[in-house]
Amino acid sequence: MIIDKALYRDGRRDTCGDLSDELDAIRVTGSATDFIWIGLKDPSMAELEHVNDELGLGLHPLAIEDAVMGRQRAKIELYGRTVFVVLKTLSYIEETSDVETGELMVHIGEHFVLTIRRGELSPLAGVRKGLEEEPDKLVLGPMAALHAIMDRVVDQYREIEVEVARDVDEIEEAVFSEGLVSSDTIYRLKREVLEFRRAITPLIAPLRLLLTSTRTPLPHEELRLLFRDVDDHLHFVADRVDSYDRLLTDVLSANLAKISVQQNSDMRKISAWVAIAAVPTMIAGIYGMNFDFMPELRWHYGYFIVLGVMAAACTGLYVTFKRVRWL
Repeated sequence: MIIDKALYRDGRRDTCGDLSDELDAIRVTGSATDFIWIGLKDPSMAELEHVNDELGLGLHPLAIEDAVMGRQRAKIELYGRTVFVVLKTLSYIEETSDVETGELMVHIGEHFVLTIRRGELSPLAGVRKGLEEEPDKLVLGPMAALHAIMDRVVDQYREIEVEVARDVDEIEEAVFSEGLVSSDTIYRLKREVLEFRRAITPLIAPLRLLLTSTRTPLPHEELRLLFRDVDDHLHFVADRVDSYDRLLTDVLSANLAKISVQQNSDMRKISAWVAIAAVPTMIAGIYGMNFDFMPELRWHYGYFIVLGVMAAACTGLYVTFKRVRWL
């Protein structure tokens, strides 16, 4: 389903009629930087092939298959004179501290940009509007649109990184305070960080290759500078996310060690109280035997003496365990 379409001439949005006619006119009489921008949402194979055939975009069959099937790793691939980009869009859910993942695919070719959005994350209306306010960038052609899209996606990564950093700091502070933190809480945050890494890390190498390859589709030095800025931001976020993953591993280990120490402390306390209770139990058990001939049974003050021995023994054990910090 086409959710937006636009024609850009000399860096400005123009009235867009029939897409195939407009694209043919640009190819014949337009400048090298004029292009149309078509936005699709959750297209089927038949719909995407129809757009490809109708407009003569020349999309590679593998790129069409990837766009329809979805669930692709973030990547940038060159198919002849077209570029196929897969971006993972992210959204941070404040209530649950979850990171949700969407998918955005971009086909770039001569005089056209085709964006395919899967899911509800990262609508591109704001990207288009912002880019249309900068005709100096739009005049650079279709790759300027790709830069605007990637720049917005990476900016979202930076915003989410700030939220994740706050969650990690809260977990770290909680673990190293007096209380204990559920390992499930730490592991869940670690899973969200892993989801974050899966969105970012695969994009690093293709973006660097786009900047350094001799086959790079970036015709202007200005575009290279813009994409290099995106690359810097992406590396910054990737480094931070890697550090959060390592930190959460250490925090999880520290929390497990703290739980183990707490369990050992509890076991010492239990053992100490069992030892204290064993003394009067043993004495009472001995004098509870039903024998007629036992020493001390006829003592006038035997009952009070036994109670005193029990109390003294229990007190001595309590003081000893307190001194060695078992209690």
